[in-house]
Amino acid sequence: MQHTARILSVVGSIRSAGMAAGGLFARIGRLLGGRAVAEALERAERAEARLRDAIDAIPEGVVFLDAEGRYILWNRRYAEIYHRSADLFRPGARLIDTLREGVARGDYPDALGREEAWLAAREEKLATATGDRHEQQVADGRWLMIEERRTSDGGVIGLRVDITGMKRQAALLEEALAHAEAAHRAKAGFLSDMSHELRTPLNGVMGLAQALEATTLDHDQRALVRDIGDASRRLDRLVTGLLDYGDADLAVDDHVHAVPAAADRPLKVLAADDNPTNRKVIALMLQAAGAEVVTVENGFEALEAWRGGGFDAVLMDLRMPVTDGLAAIRAIRAEEQAQGRARIPTIVLSANTSPEDRAASAAAGADGHIAKPIRTDALFAALEAALSDRAA
Repeated sequence: MQHTARILSVVGSIRSAGMAAGGLFARIGRLLGGRAVAEALERAERAEARLRDAIDAIPEGVVFLDAEGRYILWNRRYAEIYHRSADLFRPGARLIDTLREGVARGDYPDALGREEAWLAAREEKLATATGDRHEQQVADGRWLMIEERRTSDGGVIGLRVDITGMKRQAALLEEALAHAEAAHRAKAGFLSDMSHELRTPLNGVMGLAQALEATTLDHDQRALVRDIGDASRRLDRLVTGLLDYGDADLAVDDHVHAVPAAADRPLKVLAADDNPTNRKVIALMLQAAGAEVVTVENGFEALEAWRGGGFDAVLMDLRMPVTDGLAAIRAIRAEEQAQGRARIPTIVLSANTSPEDRAASAAAGADGHIAKPIRTDALFAALEAALSDRAA
């Protein structure tokens, strides 16, 4: 529609030229009289006919109004656009009156139930005629773009453009975007489910292999455990590549860090996980470093155990029955604030490791988010960081 202003300018020029020609011929007629008047009038009629032909050739609807909002001239396309009201168009009729009759006929769906308010708003736009564009729907479902500008003599030039096709394309694009968003959500849900289903048992295999490697083994047994660990790590890399979550656990040294102990007692950790193997893996990892571990099956049990006090840190799975990990963490943080209790370091251990999952953990109040399968070094590093922050 960038050519709109140009069209209006050309139409205005044509109209002004036609009116000027008519005025000129009238003056000549008064001077020469008789035959000269007839010739001048003939030329004026031809000029007016050319003006009408030129306006009718414009592909958009065009209408001219005088300073009182009365019809002066309109083109064929304008009458086609408003074919339900075309019988009301005549020179001297007020456009607002034809709109009022159109509202009564049901020509403008947006006016239904608020007829007077709609007409008042439309009359205000017509009175100002600033050139601002607005949209209008008509009874057959078409959409029009309306632009109205003041002329030099106080009248109005109006332009009507059928934008139904554009509106339809916009609706189709919006629908396509909605489908794409739904597909994205479905994909994210699928990846989250697969992450949980694949990484949960893998965590058990890798954790138990690490625990077994820490026991007394002969040469052949140690080689077998090492092979299990290598195969598990390859599978972990494959799962990570397939799910493409971009796990971002901090890189740490390969050696096992010592879990920092309290001044007069070993570290006591509360661990919540609905998978028995995972609970055993966490317990073995921490007990090997001298920590005391209490395990529970869900977030509700974790909250109840935490209320009893005595823990230095909480490890929380996300997907658990009864109460999930995020809800349990939020409840802990809320009660800490309400009761004035010290903030307990809380780390999420989860197979769900997308950026959205990590953001949700942080928003709930977690101090860290460790991906399953759990690496001993990553777990201890996260515990050290959380406990150090608490001590500081």
